[in-house]
Amino acid sequence: MKSNVSDLMELAQVIYIDACAKCTADVSDLRDLKTIRSRVKKEGLSFLTITLPQFSRDFERALEFGAIDSSLFRSFRKNGAIPAFLQGMTSQLFDMETGRIFNDKQLLSIGVTTSESSTLVESVRQVCLAFKKIEVACTPKRVHASLDSFIEIEHALSMFSLPEEDTLLFQQVSFMVWSRCLVNFNLDSCVPKHGPGATAERVSGNQKYLWRYWHDRLESYFPLVDNGYPLGTPIDSEELKNVTIVSHDQEQPVRVVPVPKTLKAPRIIAIEPCCMQYIQHGVMDWLCSRLETSLISAGHVNFTDQSINQKLAMNSSNDGQFATIDLSDASDRVPLSLVRKMFHFNLDFLEAIEACRSTRAKLPDGRLIDPLAKFASMGSALCFPIEAMYFYTICVMALLKEQNLPVSYVNCYNVSRNVYVFGDDIVIPSTSAVYVLDYLRKYNCKVNDAKTFWIGKFRESCGVDAYSGCGVTPTYVGTLCPENMRQPDRLISWMKTSNLFYKQGYWRTSQFLLKKVERILGHMPYVSDKSEGLGRTSFLGYRSIGRWNGHLHRFEVKAWVPSPVYRKGRLVGYAALSASLKRLGGLRNPLAQRDPLHLERFALHGAVVLKRRWVPSH
Repeated sequence: MKSNVSDLMELAQVIYIDACAKCTADVSDLRDLKTIRSRVKKEGLSFLTITLPQFSRDFERALEFGAIDSSLFRSFRKNGAIPAFLQGMTSQLFDMETGRIFNDKQLLSIGVTTSESSTLVESVRQVCLAFKKIEVACTPKRVHASLDSFIEIEHALSMFSLPEEDTLLFQQVSFMVWSRCLVNFNLDSCVPKHGPGATAERVSGNQKYLWRYWHDRLESYFPLVDNGYPLGTPIDSEELKNVTIVSHDQEQPVRVVPVPKTLKAPRIIAIEPCCMQYIQHGVMDWLCSRLETSLISAGHVNFTDQSINQKLAMNSSNDGQFATIDLSDASDRVPLSLVRKMFHFNLDFLEAIEACRSTRAKLPDGRLIDPLAKFASMGSALCFPIEAMYFYTICVMALLKEQNLPVSYVNCYNVSRNVYVFGDDIVIPSTSAVYVLDYLRKYNCKVNDAKTFWIGKFRESCGVDAYSGCGVTPTYVGTLCPENMRQPDRLISWMKTSNLFYKQGYWRTSQFLLKKVERILGHMPYVSDKSEGLGRTSFLGYRSIGRWNGHLHRFEVKAWVPSPVYRKGRLVGYAALSASLKRLGGLRNPLAQRDPLHLERFALHGAVVLKRRWVPSH
């Protein structure tokens, strides 16, 4: 662990030097580097992964409200009104005596242009956020606190209620917004499929097609024969004999687990039973397709295209037209009671999604939550689209009330032109931000104030951070330093991160990461961005050429290529037929796996190994 801390501290110092060079900040006294070294020595990784990101959050609040006050930067000594740490950068944006942000005229008077001020913002954020998302396990205390929070949210949901008039309004707006979108719902249009992730039973790969359990609640809507196994499967077949139809009270609960997110807190997800996950994916595909093509939600409720929210965030950082909203614990705060109200007009759809919704959850320590008051936790395939519809409905309702408009389809359509939702990333007009935020809170949503912006020049949505019309998104270091060939995930991550820093103009940082990789893999060739092989990129058009392939008529270079890790998993009989039929549907997707041995083996999700072979040089 000490070597990891040492490597990351050295990397943090190189990032700092590059950031200062990029924004021409005065760092001749090197006090910031001394601060980084001393505090990492004292606090360990938490300084890089928790304290510095908190500095960035305070910095963003100061940008939002135009001043640094006494509530900000409490973990750092002040020099006048601004923090002494990174003062070479922040002093070019904020007045050291008053803490107020410089306006455009004042910036020009000290020789800082608008683009240079954006570079300053980007540099501060890069220094502070580089290690925010590094995959390091949280302490048991933080994991336990997150699980306790999961239970507390569920307990609060069980007691959540709204006045009758608010419930009625929500129901009326939901009908206007979604009734036309869901009017053609048909169970036959939902084609179930397996997801790539884990299951509550811990079965994976081809074994998912060998059904051992099927929930009785599914039979009325998604029968085993026609969904789990193809029509025509004989009732006395070996496959059906091995299936147990499970009653509601015997269903396996979702398996709640913490997964790495940040060192501050893990992400809590709920892993679904195999049959529930299988059906959920089919309903999700149909629902997302409808939402992205329906008149009232197309281009406004998105699941595949983040660019709409990203462009709005970028433009609004300059003109201030839209606010960007982020929600905390978004999926865990969507009440089942209100989801039922949202789809009250289409009982077929409501009963179908309830049939494939898990009603119980089991925590790692054995605690059981029964029944669940939320619609679904992260891990359910239906969580993302249902929460997006829920947030969209609330925003439309808030804008109707703000403008004192009666509930009608035309009015709902008109106000919805200014609402954009991608999961829990919401974009709404800045002038309506306070009103919409109040409504979100009223309907049990928790607004993440640290990542919600409607004043000032900073915006953030769907992975794009923008200030004054310029991108200020940092590059994140995703893993600890690779130590050997048995850590392909770290090697791949550091090589890709090296290229990202290179493109961002952080030359020393890029070289630092590259050398750590080359120490293990040897010299890395130059490759194009589209190459499947690992290698370095170049603005100068450099390409490494190892040979001319006369059969394929192309130049090639020998590079390390990430390859899947396979496990044996033979399928026969109707299970093999079911898997093959699903594969035929998947061939319409250009990214679908085309393994000719798919009935004999399966790729482990998320597992790769590096193999050295010849690939196209460009």
